[in-house]
Amino acid sequence: MKYLHTMVRVTDLDASLDFYCNKLGLVEINRIDVAAARFTLVFLAAPGDETAQVELTHNWDPEDYTGGRNFGHLAYQVEDIYAVCQRLMDGGVTISRPPRDGHMAFIRSPDGISIELLQQGNPLDPAEPWASMENTGEW
Repeated sequence: MKYLHTMVRVTDLDASLDFYCNKLGLVEINRIDVAAARFTLVFLAAPGDETAQVELTHNWDPEDYTGGRNFGHLAYQVEDIYAVCQRLMDGGVTISRPPRDGHMAFIRSPDGISIELLQQGNPLDPAEPWASMENTGEW
């Protein structure tokens, strides 16, 4: 058995690609447009690791998706959690659960999908502004 991907439905493909690729740092590895069924699939992965993929499913006809938190979360290991969180904040992303412990943070995609960021290796030493930053919203 081999893990292939996790699928999340997205309402705005451009906003989602901006979030997942430009801000979070994933790369697009495949795209499939199915005109007959009116949807697009976009497969993303962390650079250098195509074994764990996220499939963005965009149905062309508008739909409301609720319960993103019911899904649980996606998790990515990062080399420097403080640098990644700063880059995300600079890009307008809310850090729902800041990395106060130098180890773990949570953010949300434009569609409310919870994403956990985990520091690679040992936690970083506590540092500001993260150490005193409060949670924002749900994570």
